[in-house]
Amino acid sequence: MSQELPHHYLVNADASSEGTVSVNSEGLQSLPTTSPPQFGGPDGYWSPETLLIASIANCYILTFRAVARASRFEWHSLSCSVDGILDRADRKLRFTEYHVKAILHVPPGCNEEKARKLLDKANSGCLITNSLNGTEYVDVKVIVID
Repeated sequence: MSQELPHHYLVNADASSEGTVSVNSEGLQSLPTTSPPQFGGPDGYWSPETLLIASIANCYILTFRAVARASRFEWHSLSCSVDGILDRADRKLRFTEYHVKAILHVPPGCNEEKARKLLDKANSGCLITNSLNGTEYVDVKVIVID
């Protein structure tokens, strides 16, 4: 059941002068993060940049799940990869582009046109990408499997 708006999401981050930053939210496991390797950080950790891009992929799938459920659309699985491009724009470093690739697996007899419309609706309804100002490119593929 949805709650009334506005929603609030409280996250805390703690760190010492060296090492990882611990990201926390009530009821969730702590997540160690650090600068990405592109900025001199070590491999093997989530960074603010990877968390942001992961949020796009996650939101796309969760939004599609809700849209498909509301439309009583049967599907097997959805994979989503996102390539976020960090570049200099207007004298600031920011994400300027998001390339989303989604692959939807559906059962035989599925209405592929409806599948594509629902994928588009999920993209339009994703609150994460709606909150960002980079250019978004979306490539979807619908694959029928038994």
